[in-house]
Amino acid sequence: MKENLIQQLRFCSALPSLPSVALKIIDLANSADTDMIQISHYISLDPALTAKILKTANSPLYKSRRTSSNIRQAVCVLGTHAVISIALSFSLTRTLMQHTESSIGKTSSDLFWRRSIIAALASKALGSKINLKLADDLFLAGLLQDIGIPAFFSIIPEAYAKIYSSALSHDALLQAEYEAFGTGHDELGYTLLKRWNLPSYVAIACMTSHNQSSTQKGEPTIADCVAASGYIADYFLNPGDTEKIAQLMTRLYARLNLDGQSLLNIIEKIKDELRTIEELFEFSICSENELNALMLEAQELLSIQSLVKIRDLEDKTQRDGLTGAHNRAFFDSVFEREFIFSTQHSTPLTIAMIDVDHFKKVNDNHGHVVGDALLIALVRAIFGQIRQDDLLCRYGGEEFVLILPGTPIASARKLLIRLKNSIEAISYKLDSEEHIGITVSMGIATNLDKGNIFTSHDNMLEAADLALYASKHAGRNKIVEWDHALSMQNQI
Repeated sequence: MKENLIQQLRFCSALPSLPSVALKIIDLANSADTDMIQISHYISLDPALTAKILKTANSPLYKSRRTSSNIRQAVCVLGTHAVISIALSFSLTRTLMQHTESSIGKTSSDLFWRRSIIAALASKALGSKINLKLADDLFLAGLLQDIGIPAFFSIIPEAYAKIYSSALSHDALLQAEYEAFGTGHDELGYTLLKRWNLPSYVAIACMTSHNQSSTQKGEPTIADCVAASGYIADYFLNPGDTEKIAQLMTRLYARLNLDGQSLLNIIEKIKDELRTIEELFEFSICSENELNALMLEAQELLSIQSLVKIRDLEDKTQRDGLTGAHNRAFFDSVFEREFIFSTQHSTPLTIAMIDVDHFKKVNDNHGHVVGDALLIALVRAIFGQIRQDDLLCRYGGEEFVLILPGTPIASARKLLIRLKNSIEAISYKLDSEEHIGITVSMGIATNLDKGNIFTSHDNMLEAADLALYASKHAGRNKIVEWDHALSMQNQI
C-alpha cells in the first residue's frame, strides 16, 4: 500500500504545478554558486513576490535600519540564503493555499494554514531561543512540515477524508494514517518535497520532526524545533486545553530542554510577529483579543499544572527504567555538583561503587528475567536503608554507585555493612522451588575525611573504582576503602 501511494504521488495530476519562479528559486537553493545578482533577477520577474520580499525586508521581523527600495537592496539586508527561504515560503504557500481550498474545502484549508503559519513562526522562535542560527530555514520547514496532508487528499480524497475527519489530534491522525495506509503524511510529505526538488535538509527536517521517539541527544536540530512547533500551534488553536499545554511542555522539555518561562517568551514572540505575518501572507489567523486571552491562559496553566508535568518528566528522564535507581546521565551531572559543594564548603563526601558478583553466571544459568528481578530486589534493599539525600545510580549493567553527601568514612562504613547484609539476605525463588541469592563487592572513596583530598570528581570516581577492583581481587563479597596505597588492611 505504501509503495503504491508513493507511486501515485509521483504521477498525480491533481497536485498543483509550482510556478516557474518557484522552480527557479529551488534550483538556486540547491546551487552552491548562487549569488545576489541571480536571486535578485529571478525574484524581480514576479512583481507580487518582489513586493512581498521588500515588505519583509522593511518589516519589524528584521529590524533593519536601512529601508530597501528595490529587490537588490532587500537581498543585501536579508542575505541570499534568507531571501531564498523567504521567497519559497511565499511562492509555495500562494500556490498551495489555492489548491487546498479546492481540494479539502475552505474551512479545513483555513485551519490547515492557520496551524502551518503558527508552526512556522513557532519553529523560528524556538530556533532563536536555543541560538540555532537558521531562522528562515526553520520558518520554511515549520510551514511545510504537514504538506503530506494535502498530498493525501490529492491522491485518495475519499478514503483519506474519513481518516482525517475522525482523528482527535495531530498525533492520532499520523497513527491512523499508518494503520490504514501503511504510511503517514510525514513520509508522503517528504516524497512530495523531494519531487519538487526542495533542499534535502528541509525535506528531511519535515519528515523526521514527526518521529515521536526522538528525545534530546546532543545539540537540538531543525527537526526538534519543527516537532515542538506543531504542539505550540495546536495550543494556539485550542487555548485553555490543559492536556494540550501538558503535551506541549513534555515535548519542549524532551526535545529542547526548555521550561515554562521559555514557552511564555516564545508565545510572546509569536504574538509580536503574528500581525506582520498575517499582512505578508494576506491571511487572518486570530484576533487581538484571542491572542491576549491565550497569553493569559498560558501563564495560568503553566503556573498551575505544567510544573507538575515537568517534574514528572524530569524524574522519568533521570531514572533507570528497570530498577528505578537514577541513571548514568543523572550521576554524571549530580556527582560533579556534589564534589564541588564538598570542596567549597569543606564537608565530607563519600561514594561507593557496588558491583553484583558473578552476575553473568546468573543471566547465563537462569535467564535475564531472573537477573532483572534480582537487580530490582537489590535496589529496593538499598532504598530501604539510605537517607532521602543519598543518591543511588545505576552506573551500567550490574554496577551501581551510591553518592553519600556530607557523610564521613565511619558513617559510610556502617551504612555499607548494613547494605551488604541486606543484599546477602535477598532470596529469589525459581520455578523449581530452588532459591538463589546474590552478593556484592564494594569500593569506597571519601573526600575531605581521614586526610583524603581529591583534586577532581573524576579522580575520586577513579579511586572508588580502584577500591572496587581491589574488593573483587580479594575474593568478592567485600568492602574496600580506598587510601593512597589501597591497603588491604581496611577490608571489612
